[in-house]
Amino acid sequence: MATPHAASRRPDALTLEVVELIGSVVARYHEEYEEAAAGHALTGAQAKLLSLLSLEPLPMRKLAQRLKCEPSNVTGIVDRLESRGLVERRLDPADRRVKLAAATAEGRRVARSLRESLRFAREPLAGLSETERVALRDALRRMLDAD
Repeated sequence: MATPHAASRRPDALTLEVVELIGSVVARYHEEYEEAAAGHALTGAQAKLLSLLSLEPLPMRKLAQRLKCEPSNVTGIVDRLESRGLVERRLDPADRRVKLAAATAEGRRVARSLRESLRFAREPLAGLSETERVALRDALRRMLDAD
């Protein structure tokens, strides 16, 4: 855990470069994700929601938490995806007062196609050895666990 003194020190040049590179990777990922979504006539938010639902049905409240947005926004996104036959609402078998949003078979197909169309991560990562990919994964996990 960082001490207050360590937190007040200026970052070294290598740390600044790594932070800048992470920002570039994130920006490039979002740009390609938006392009992939548009290729399926989806907004980025619709594509993200559909990707989440392709893994498991979720209540609207949990979708809002995962997407970091208001539940009313999620309702609108689900409405639009439902009108296209990509998502459906179901009663939660564990609590019939709760409605779940779930990807339809077509929704899961579109989500899979979206994932497969994202070349950005796949192509550069393919140039790394398995050892390098494992080291990168482990470093990223450590960074996320430091929160």
